[in-house]
Amino acid sequence: MTSSNRGTAVDRSDIQKAALAVGAVFLLVGILGFVPGITTDYDQMSFAGHESMAMLLGVFQVSVLHNIVHLLFGVAGIVAARAARSSYLYLVGGGVIYLVLWLYGLIVDKDSDGNFVPVNNADNWLHLLLGLGMIALGVLLSRRTATTTTGRGRGL
Repeated sequence: MTSSNRGTAVDRSDIQKAALAVGAVFLLVGILGFVPGITTDYDQMSFAGHESMAMLLGVFQVSVLHNIVHLLFGVAGIVAARAARSSYLYLVGGGVIYLVLWLYGLIVDKDSDGNFVPVNNADNWLHLLLGLGMIALGVLLSRRTATTTTGRGRGL
């Protein structure tokens, strides 16, 4: 079994480890979004929409929907980490999703019903960094995985 295919934690490729780590962080963030104290103004959390005044770490605006999205995104990363190709798709595809979410956050009126996720300026900057970081991880680590598994630098 090669490291670019399914495997245990011992023989995972770097891109699989990256997808697993990113997924685990998203899962943790999703859980922490439901923990009073870590999420300030927890009693003011709504299911969705800009009316939710709950703030993860007192900085990032969250709602029940926002936390559920983090949980699902985390599970997706953990599942994707089973193979190099799915890890690549998770990192690059997820990065693109986060860049779209960043653009959405720049465009949407923060006080409108269109801000259903919800997002604030801190979320926007985080989404930009996540998007760029995930794409960079996916692209750079896929090249390294392809080179080490084929010896010729071919794709996943």
